[in-house]
Amino acid sequence: MVRKNRRYLLCLMAAALSVLSLSGCAPGGKPQEEKPQEAAQEEAGTGQAGTLDFVDVYGETYRMDINPSVPKKEYRDDGFSRTDGRAAYEDETYLSRPGVDVSQYQGQIDWEKVKADGFEFAMIRIGYRGYGEEGTLNPDPCFQDNMKNARNAGLDVGVYFFSQAVDREEALEEADFVLELLQGSELQMPVVYDPEHILYDEARTDHVSGEQFTENTKVFCERIREAGYEPMIYSNMLWEAFELDLEELEGYPVWYADYEPLPQTPYHFAMWQYTNEGTVDGIEGPVDLNIEMSKRK
Repeated sequence: MVRKNRRYLLCLMAAALSVLSLSGCAPGGKPQEEKPQEAAQEEAGTGQAGTLDFVDVYGETYRMDINPSVPKKEYRDDGFSRTDGRAAYEDETYLSRPGVDVSQYQGQIDWEKVKADGFEFAMIRIGYRGYGEEGTLNPDPCFQDNMKNARNAGLDVGVYFFSQAVDREEALEEADFVLELLQGSELQMPVVYDPEHILYDEARTDHVSGEQFTENTKVFCERIREAGYEPMIYSNMLWEAFELDLEELEGYPVWYADYEPLPQTPYHFAMWQYTNEGTVDGIEGPVDLNIEMSKRK
């Protein structure tokens, strides 16, 4: 039997009680008419307080309060496009470029083929903390080969660390572990802090509060910045709505994950992970695809 973890459900139940009818979950309830995404995003862009309805990867609908103090995204919906399943963005101010993110689960990668397939950057998992009680720190067994071969093929490279820290001390330990693995290596892309819930098993972070997740994220990013690297935060709508205090984390760019046709967040982001089912020459099986947003020069 598949079972979501208790921490995740408890966090979302309170936020979702008022929107059960939106998702069609209330007994005898009918889905209410939802505000079009474009209208909700236009409202969000004013910087005023309000609410936004969004869906998760399972199609469940939630309502979030928009924080008027958090910078809003400046991207227009009509600036996004798809060609053969690959996203791009272009307007008078911003351009995008394509990238992938990989770990040991992609196996051996032919990075020359990845580059020839049009990709310009790679985010590589450098390591992870186990979600069991011991919470051991582990390097990704493929990170060194992936970093070296991606750079040799001409891709810009960054790294991410999968966190299961339960307090600030463990978050600092994770940052130091990443720095030890990097050994001063030059990166062209950020070092990303990736806190995630374990949905199908008990995990050491099940009872960690949103405030604690925010503190963990902040101290990790501070340590990475002190070491001379650019920190970044991996997030999605559920984390932006119910876990991370983005106002406390202002100044750290966001790598935003959302597999809807358009990014639902009202907040600014620097990268968008738009699918986990991409196909790329040189990589066997499905892979995450991303675009990095940058201002025109």
